[in-house]
Amino acid sequence: MKKTLCLVSMVGILMLSACGPNFGGEEEQEMVQKTQKSKEKAIIPKYNISDSYYKMVLPFKAGKARGLTTERLNTRLDIDEFETGMMRLAQDSFPTDDYLFQEGQYLDEDTVTSWLARKKTGSDLEKEQKKDKDFKNLGLNPPLSGSGSKDKQNKESPIYLAHMLEHNYLVRKDKDTIELGGVVIGLALNSVYYYREDVGEPQKEVMISDKKLKQEGEKIAQEVAKRVRNKDSLKNIPLTIILYKQAPKSSIVPGNFIAKTDVKAGTSEIGDWDNINEEYVFFPSDEGKEKHQDDWELFKRFKNKVDSYFPNYTGVVGTALYHDDQMKTMKIDIPMQFYGKSEVIAFTQFLTGEVMDYYGKGELNVEINIKSSEGQEAVILKKPGDKEPTVHIYDK
Repeated sequence: MKKTLCLVSMVGILMLSACGPNFGGEEEQEMVQKTQKSKEKAIIPKYNISDSYYKMVLPFKAGKARGLTTERLNTRLDIDEFETGMMRLAQDSFPTDDYLFQEGQYLDEDTVTSWLARKKTGSDLEKEQKKDKDFKNLGLNPPLSGSGSKDKQNKESPIYLAHMLEHNYLVRKDKDTIELGGVVIGLALNSVYYYREDVGEPQKEVMISDKKLKQEGEKIAQEVAKRVRNKDSLKNIPLTIILYKQAPKSSIVPGNFIAKTDVKAGTSEIGDWDNINEEYVFFPSDEGKEKHQDDWELFKRFKNKVDSYFPNYTGVVGTALYHDDQMKTMKIDIPMQFYGKSEVIAFTQFLTGEVMDYYGKGELNVEINIKSSEGQEAVILKKPGDKEPTVHIYDK
């Protein structure tokens, strides 16, 4: 079997291709980005790293609520999956061939923070109004229940909405102009609500059922749609809202998306929801064995083959994404102790063959990361339909 093997620098992992959105050629294009309030120069880059990603408008504009994601989500895994997963699911409504990506420019930090708060009632509302006569009671989370201890109040009224994220999708209006063509808003919901009765007290938690989570998420989404339509710039823009269930703090895999809906331009009423049947599963694990025994056994055979070749390892672990109970991606991390570049090359060559033997068939994305105490040593990538994997060995 022929293998593609090359020495690259750290930036070499981003292989450039010109298979992104077709905006009239393969040259960098200068256009005008038009909004209701202004016209600005916009650059459409020549290259895109993959046709699975959107081209992004330059100069890059950070989202108006930039930074809140890291504060509001439980783990780095959830942060990455929430953002990249939104872009993946957005392609159903806004395909990469026709749309460009830009971080959210319409919901700023103050707006998002006020929407993530609890609704104020009673004495809590009076206190806020005394502090700020212009206080707007915009919290989308339920107020604390009015009676009993703080512990009881928190248990009876958990915070459901942990975070919200806006993405913008731009479309060509004419030869030289692009404009907003769609908005996607992700609502990250708590599967576990963490709280403390008082500062310094032990952290407590409330488990939230999937049924309750989806019910509250849909209710919040309807209010978000109404508020979005109250903004003049967004009244007649197609809107997609996606619900995400973030994992507990102790989880070693990210959470998952549970539902999405498209809201037609000019209306704020949400119709039907499309359920999303996705989950991440860790291998090897009891959960993986229980839910997907055939995949668990295949992973164990792969792991044993690695063990037999190279005994001085610290573990082989995998994370698989399932959609409708079918594995769609498998990411495997192999941390090793290496003693030279020739050893890295030999081991990578061996693994490349094993990847194709075990995971080469079917519509499966596979990523194998080989790491040492010095950092990333090599990566093996296999996409659906590939006859041969792509292999990179890092030249440090």
